[in-house]
Amino acid sequence: MGGFFGATSRKNCVLDVFFGTDYHSHLGTRRGGMAAYDPEKGFQREIHNIENSPFRTKFQRILEEMTGTAAIGCISDTDPQPILIRSNLGCYAICTIGLINNAEALIKQYLTFSGGHFESMSGGKINANELIAALIDQKSSFAEGIRFAQEMVDGTASILILRENGHLIAARDKMGRLPIVIEKKEDACCATFEDYAGEKLGYEVVRELGPGEIVELSPDGIEVLLPPGKEKKICAFLWSYYGYPTACYEGKSVEYMRYRNGRIMAKTDQANGVAQDIDYVGGVPDSGTPHAIGYANESGVPFARPFIKYTPTWPRSFMPATQEERNMVAKMKQIPVDELIRDKKLLFVDDSIVRGTQLRETVDFLYEHGAKDVHIRSACPPILYACKYLNFSRSTSDNDLIARSTIRELEGEEGLEHLDEYMDGSTERGRNMRKAICEKLHFSSLEYQSLEGILEAIDLPACEVCTYCWNGQE
Repeated sequence: MGGFFGATSRKNCVLDVFFGTDYHSHLGTRRGGMAAYDPEKGFQREIHNIENSPFRTKFQRILEEMTGTAAIGCISDTDPQPILIRSNLGCYAICTIGLINNAEALIKQYLTFSGGHFESMSGGKINANELIAALIDQKSSFAEGIRFAQEMVDGTASILILRENGHLIAARDKMGRLPIVIEKKEDACCATFEDYAGEKLGYEVVRELGPGEIVELSPDGIEVLLPPGKEKKICAFLWSYYGYPTACYEGKSVEYMRYRNGRIMAKTDQANGVAQDIDYVGGVPDSGTPHAIGYANESGVPFARPFIKYTPTWPRSFMPATQEERNMVAKMKQIPVDELIRDKKLLFVDDSIVRGTQLRETVDFLYEHGAKDVHIRSACPPILYACKYLNFSRSTSDNDLIARSTIRELEGEEGLEHLDEYMDGSTERGRNMRKAICEKLHFSSLEYQSLEGILEAIDLPACEVCTYCWNGQE
């Protein structure tokens, strides 16, 4: 997906932006970039590939080369960014987070009405940031241009702009699917995706931007350029998987939500009388672990780590390009603790089940080391729709989702007319799907968190949370 951090100050703030951006490394694995503005040096920019080396390693020397009273940084799973633009609105640097489903149509439309051109990347692709900038530049102000761009985009676009006057413009996507937090300290303001990033640098949270809200930041404070909209649909996956444990969105702690989510799943299992004969509860590391702690605390079954994820030289399981390589890396990371596996009945909680490929490898690995049973709990409902709003690394087409493919195997295309029943584990269709997945992935049992359960754990009104990937509701 990606994340960004920007600051504007009366002093050199490149060090703040370096560390603030680094705190977003869990949100992307492909590229990192920074841009700074100095009244004497002008704009400076640097972008690096971070697939095999972390952001901090690649950018550490930049502290000796880049200076500026304002700067932005970005971790990206997609295009190189930030990019520098010179247009009718002046010179600026821009980075974005989101997904543009209608990029090709917008490119053709722009080329038609402007007679302009785009720089083509490898394979003929256009950098999404350049496309967004081209749309912004159709208007006479940044506020009008950003609103125009967001209205034209089918998908999601949160935007951070560094202006040549040393100010920042932060624009949350129009439906608020992603967060932007504004924070302040003496003589400086920052905009950040993850709130703790600024707090660790001495900033204090002022507030989160509302959906579609656009603000301009200067060392003196915050100016609202366009007020927020009334409708909000923040992504539920931020709590269940993507958000860092110490993050807080809409006032709701990620780590605490995961504990609560696990407790709710345990209560459901207890009420249904399933998976009661268990020796240990564990989490599929890392994001499954807090859900598992909540489950263990509620069920009274001891929490344990039957295998440990080795990360010093394998920092990213989804780094390689092919699924085969990713599976191999995932396998190499898993170091067993024999005493906690052999002859034991285990229950593992995973943050979600998308394709199930790596989870099957994990379960087979546990059986190879002597496990008696391996029960699986998913911390969210069955994923039935590929996300069309955010460019997540784990997003796939509908056909690749294991819940969808299993439904087709059971009932053909007709089964897709009964997705609400398949989501519900109390229905015959729901039970049949879970049984089939168990057979396919070698689970002793499988249960999913319910939609009602995960919304209870997030503790926001259902109308404010995007649940499209589970129920297809926009």
